[in-house]
Amino acid sequence: MQNTQAQHPTILVSGSVAFDNIMVFPGYFKDHILPDKIHMLSVSFLVESMKRQYGGVASNIAYSLGLLGEQPELYATVGQDFDSYRQWLETVGVKTSLVREYKADFTATCYITTDMSDNQIVGFYPGAMGRSVDLSLADAGGADFVIVGPSTPEAIVKLTHECKAQGVKYIYAPTQQIVRLSGEEMQEGIAGAYAVVGNDYEFEMIRNKTSLEPQAIAEQGQYAFVTRGAEGSIIYVKGGQPINIPPAKPTEAVDPTGGGDAYLAGITKGLVSNYPLAVVGRLGSLSAVYAIEHHGTQAHHYTLAEFRARYAENFGELAVQL
Repeated sequence: MQNTQAQHPTILVSGSVAFDNIMVFPGYFKDHILPDKIHMLSVSFLVESMKRQYGGVASNIAYSLGLLGEQPELYATVGQDFDSYRQWLETVGVKTSLVREYKADFTATCYITTDMSDNQIVGFYPGAMGRSVDLSLADAGGADFVIVGPSTPEAIVKLTHECKAQGVKYIYAPTQQIVRLSGEEMQEGIAGAYAVVGNDYEFEMIRNKTSLEPQAIAEQGQYAFVTRGAEGSIIYVKGGQPINIPPAKPTEAVDPTGGGDAYLAGITKGLVSNYPLAVVGRLGSLSAVYAIEHHGTQAHHYTLAEFRARYAENFGELAVQL
């Protein structure tokens, strides 16, 4: 399907939607935790700053897809505090009509306290994300592509089954929920997936649970995309040879958080537009560096003209129309 300005493919992005509260403690946790009293730990840290940022894998992916000129549908469950987040996402073209709100609960929220050694203490409240299994693809009115991101294991399994039953192409990227999915559930999700996406560590976890190497995963569907940080990525192709994708060059690597989500948005843009695989991977590489150049997973912004110019700087002229 060739993407045009007049008609966008319908892309449903499932997974987590969350608020990230990031606090900085101007000291070291180790100086305030007594090893011989760890069994009765009671400690408080006075932080010097706090930032509340928009986060969550599904909304991160949808945000970057919006920057890339798509109009993805966010397919997730949220709470009573979602209004400002909704407005933010809609400014970049993300559609939110399929988002289901639960007024008696809050949107998933993460509390992260970091000390001066970058050690972290994290608390995560899933909130309304725990209701994501309530969503049904039958209520979405059809889709060309579905991104199966990390929500709850039950919701992930349900959505992959619905995609198969309706013949919808889906990109399988359970990321943080790999640890909670069984090997059998992982194999079911992989089998028939249009693409499986993750970093090299996540693919190693998949291999431990399923005994499947990336090439074998591609053979069960169409593609497997393995990201390798500063080394770029590899695309494994059904019936073909792996394609090495170079990284794009960041102006400054500030925060790697969200880079994988932006990468997934970039390759999704390429896949739904039927671009050559070499271009698909490079779109992912460039999309990722915009995210890692900023603190926060949705702090980056660019126009399509700026994106094209930077693509040319890194890889040569982009021979397709975004």
